[in-house]
Amino acid sequence: MTQSVAAASQSRPLILVTGGAGFIGSHTLVELVEGGFDVVVVDSLVNSSREAIRRVETILGRTIDFHELDIRDHAGLDAMFCKYYEPAPCKPARPANTADPAPVPLGRCRITTVIHFAALKAVGESVKQPLRYYENNISGTLNLLQVMERHSVRQIVFSSSATVYGNVNSPAFNETDSTGEVVNPYGRTKLFMEHIIRDMCVANSGWRAILLRYFNPVGAHPSGTIGEDPLGYPNNLMPFVCQVAIGQRPKVNVFGSDYPTLDGSGVRDYIHVTDLAHGHVQAVQKLMKDE
Repeated sequence: MTQSVAAASQSRPLILVTGGAGFIGSHTLVELVEGGFDVVVVDSLVNSSREAIRRVETILGRTIDFHELDIRDHAGLDAMFCKYYEPAPCKPARPANTADPAPVPLGRCRITTVIHFAALKAVGESVKQPLRYYENNISGTLNLLQVMERHSVRQIVFSSSATVYGNVNSPAFNETDSTGEVVNPYGRTKLFMEHIIRDMCVANSGWRAILLRYFNPVGAHPSGTIGEDPLGYPNNLMPFVCQVAIGQRPKVNVFGSDYPTLDGSGVRDYIHVTDLAHGHVQAVQKLMKDE
């Protein structure tokens, strides 16, 4: 008989993972549970699939508390937080159009930390649909932070991106490099969200955050049960390569021949997704250690 991860043990820290059905999110779920955490997942499934959660459950041998929910849905997100209160669920906030103030939650929310992956993430699409990206990514993050504040959940690990550095001709980056010369709406949403989270930490010393900027994740769980399986047209190289390998596409197009490399072709930095997932777990552990 399988058991729910969030109900497995009241003594294990409970982590909310937004966008947990995505490529990095699903691998992070496995690393979290195997690392001694309980998890609850929120995902709108706009660019992911419920199948990823089922496969994570297969790997773990237990069910995952999953909520199909858009983080821009303030009432829905608030009600979800209320379900994880001790000693009993709290009352959700009243609708925003009512004059009465929201009731102060009684008890304590079991969610200790949020790992925030949920976002639209295709660079090319963001250039064609900038308003959609700004509205989804930034509004969703603002809403999430507001709900977290109401429930006194003030630890967040944010999935940012190396795109915040812009097109800088550098062989490597570090945290002290300047940002701001971002060249696409997707990257700008990530940079804006970084600033919003930083401002929360400045305004309230109770807030703690870790912002992770990384390049292209690749690979799959060692079991082969989960990996990168995008909905629709792939935005990254490796799904293209895999689809060509199994005959779903005839070829891989390589663009550009004048890059400053030995043969003029492009070079990209990659990180294995399980290493990246483990890094998120270590970030959570760092936040909890510094409490």
